[in-house]
Amino acid sequence: MIERFSKNDFDQIFQIMEDSFPLNERRPYSEQKALWDTEFYRAIGVRRDGRIIAFLAFWEFEDFTYLEHLATTPECRNSGIGKEIIRYALENADKPVCLEVEPPEDELTRRRIAFYERNGMFLNLYPYIQPAISKGREPIPLLIMTSGAKISEDEYIKMRDVIYKNVYHV
Repeated sequence: MIERFSKNDFDQIFQIMEDSFPLNERRPYSEQKALWDTEFYRAIGVRRDGRIIAFLAFWEFEDFTYLEHLATTPECRNSGIGKEIIRYALENADKPVCLEVEPPEDELTRRRIAFYERNGMFLNLYPYIQPAISKGREPIPLLIMTSGAKISEDEYIKMRDVIYKNVYHV
């Protein structure tokens, strides 16, 4: 059963982040924890036997929802929990949803994009650079996927600008 998490769940979520994302794709502990005090940041996921085994961290903006991190514990990977969480997020969204993905340059990135496509997301080919997520981290060339359909370049620019301002502070 998918539930909404709170700041009290942060340590378990952060451990999964550390196990799942390279350094350039996650913030240091204190910066990540501070996001819980912002008006836009949320997380949902699955807990079993009192332990979080999967989560989706996202930003709820006025015109769209930006999915930032989706991860499961290593022992739960490829079990369908990620699919369940993404479908739940999309089915319960009352506005467009977007997320960042690596360009389809190898088998893993193509599989990741295909996963999101099977779950209702569309790849937009506008050039996008994820700014450094924190001091000492590197920018990353990515692409934006959106729910429902591909978006126009104007829609993309508006979405990108909201993400840049609120998530990356640029």
